[in-house]
Amino acid sequence: MQSANLAKNEASRTFSISDLAAEFEVTTRTLRFYEAKGMLAPTRAGQKRIYGQRDRTRLRLILRGKRIGLPLAEIREIVDMYDGPPGEIGQLERLLGRIDRRSTELVARRTEIDGMIAELDAVASNARLRLDEILAEPPVPK
Repeated sequence: MQSANLAKNEASRTFSISDLAAEFEVTTRTLRFYEAKGMLAPTRAGQKRIYGQRDRTRLRLILRGKRIGLPLAEIREIVDMYDGPPGEIGQLERLLGRIDRRSTELVARRTEIDGMIAELDAVASNARLRLDEILAEPPVPK
């Protein structure tokens, strides 16, 4: 019984814009931006924004999507899928597909970067060898 009351209290908990900004280490401007994009929907008490648990969860998902490099439009599409068809299953399937693609992209970039680093190391090694050769040559008389 006590855990049910705790869950109910947590679900009905509200947050101010500064509460969420502090918790997620973002600016209030960031939250207003996501609201303007329709990704967050706080209720209003005059000029004051009141965010619920749903907004808090959506913000966490938005920021996670940004951290893994998803475009905002795609994040919105995935987050919005929870509330409508195809629901959470479709949302999770879409997310997994996008994660697979993003992971493949990053692995390819890492391979490319590893190749560039190897090339830089080879050029630096050749330049050091040539510099050592030049410095080891006897001076040319004038």
